[in-house]
Amino acid sequence: MVKTDGKIEVAASIGCGVIGYSWALKFAMAGIETRAYNRSEASSDTARERVATSLASLVDNGVYAEDEARAIEGRITYTTSMEEAVCGAQFIQESSAEHYEVKHELVKQLETYADPDVVIASSTSGLLVTEIAKYAEHPERFCGGHPYNPPHLIPLVEITKGERTAETTVDEAKAFYQAIGMEPVVLQKESLGFICNRLQMALYREVANLVLTGVCSVEDADKAVTFGPGLRWGIMGPSLVFDLGGGAGGVAGLMDHLDDSITLWLKDMATWTEFPKEWGEVAQRGVDEELSHRTPETGDTPETLAAYRDHMLVEMLKLHGKL
Repeated sequence: MVKTDGKIEVAASIGCGVIGYSWALKFAMAGIETRAYNRSEASSDTARERVATSLASLVDNGVYAEDEARAIEGRITYTTSMEEAVCGAQFIQESSAEHYEVKHELVKQLETYADPDVVIASSTSGLLVTEIAKYAEHPERFCGGHPYNPPHLIPLVEITKGERTAETTVDEAKAFYQAIGMEPVVLQKESLGFICNRLQMALYREVANLVLTGVCSVEDADKAVTFGPGLRWGIMGPSLVFDLGGGAGGVAGLMDHLDDSITLWLKDMATWTEFPKEWGEVAQRGVDEELSHRTPETGDTPETLAAYRDHMLVEMLKLHGKL
């Protein structure tokens, strides 16, 4: 693996669907020559269209000028050849389907052409690295690199280890992600769902519980998060928020002060481990109603809502100094 002063100059994004195309775009935004692999030309055409649409949004939001966007686009090479994609690549991001058998076959292909010391990170949102790399010749260079959608905008990436993942692999992955402007967090042991999916599902379970027990509507639960704790969480994490809320006593003082009340709340909250079967339909009706109350500017269709999300993400990332 040839690098200049340790810098990654060539990266591969394997499986450029909704997540993989965004990884390819993120790499290219960081000035990296990027190979974008898909199994079919049709899938590659879709990836090209998604890259073009995302870059147009970034231009519209004042992140790039037109010539800068074209330069970024020009750093991405699309291919249906695995050999072409990974030969000489100095970092490989895999974003294939969430099935172990698919990952196992892909690992074989990757190891056929990739240099033996190149880090291979999987975008898996919940599968275990140990199992993904079960049949690998070099399991020590596999890790998880789980992003939040869309990764070309949201900086978080969760790095997960397998039983045979080398610490140098984790260090190299972390350094690479930091170099391209991501905010990596490292799980010290394997955990289903990782950090963020577990946190958001814990919150969403209580959203479902509040709606199903008649406490509030889907729309009001969304508003409560958006204009309450969500605003603070967009600035800093919950422990830092509570540290400020505790005044001189910090988070320890806050937890001690509210202990009796918090205990009552927790005892009254949902503890079920499966979402009620009817929740999907209930949630969809609530979302449809919520969208009917929004404007085109704030998103009243899935398409305009996605555009609004991207605009707001860009503005928040500018405040964080990430764009």
